[in-house]
Amino acid sequence: MIRPLQASGSALAVLGLLGGMAVPALAQHRIVTLSPSLTEAVCALGHCAELVGTDRHSSWPGTVAKLPKVGGLADAQIEHIVALRPDMVLLGPRSRAGERLTELGVPVQTFDARTHADLKRMLLALGQSLGETARAHELVQRLEHELEAAARRVPPALRGRTVYVEVGIGPTAASTRSFIGETVARLGLVNIVSGDAGLFPRVNPEMVVRRSPDLIIGPQATLSGMAERPGWAGLQALRRQQVCQLDADRMDLLSRPGPRLGEAAQMLVDCLLALPNRPR
Repeated sequence: MIRPLQASGSALAVLGLLGGMAVPALAQHRIVTLSPSLTEAVCALGHCAELVGTDRHSSWPGTVAKLPKVGGLADAQIEHIVALRPDMVLLGPRSRAGERLTELGVPVQTFDARTHADLKRMLLALGQSLGETARAHELVQRLEHELEAAARRVPPALRGRTVYVEVGIGPTAASTRSFIGETVARLGLVNIVSGDAGLFPRVNPEMVVRRSPDLIIGPQATLSGMAERPGWAGLQALRRQQVCQLDADRMDLLSRPGPRLGEAAQMLVDCLLALPNRPR
């Protein structure tokens, strides 16, 4: 039988943004993460060596590749997680594993990072749990400076241009309400997908044709055949080759609300500056 960990009131660490079991403020943790963003956050806060397991999609930094993999968002391997004897399991709000792990006495912290503000709160809360409050504040400040630096690199001629950001099949897009939408807005671009339908809504390809964005950004895997979509061959963005087709690594960078947010913004600017026939 697995018994809940006990901790005195003076030893309790701060809980995640959405609550969870209290975690003893240990000098050395055994941490399992169930999202790539949280894996990256733990490492950015200097505790990568304390990871004992991650979800299957965690790939950065490269050292996490050798760690045990415990499933994903919908299929976390509960027995495997328990066998790793973690004193801290970090997961997102959509994970199904939290309730079961809590029943088994495994300390769980749940974080939600859907916007830039959410991400900053997540980093600060996680920093407090790990005893890295000052480092977390420095990390949040660094992210803000990196976003500002990326925005300054965008030429005036690109500011105000409309953009469509695809994130997956369906097609699924990043809306203005999502953290990706906030990133492109910080770069001075105007997202054609509003947040009315959610953060990452499925969109009608005909809507994209009607709104005819100046720029298209998305995964190479889904955009490689976009000219075959009804009406898309005539889009101005395609005719002028104003399309950023991102490989898997760059798409991972863009789609993870974690400590590399500023790096993702810089990557987008690099892609935009490299486009042919762009406005000068």
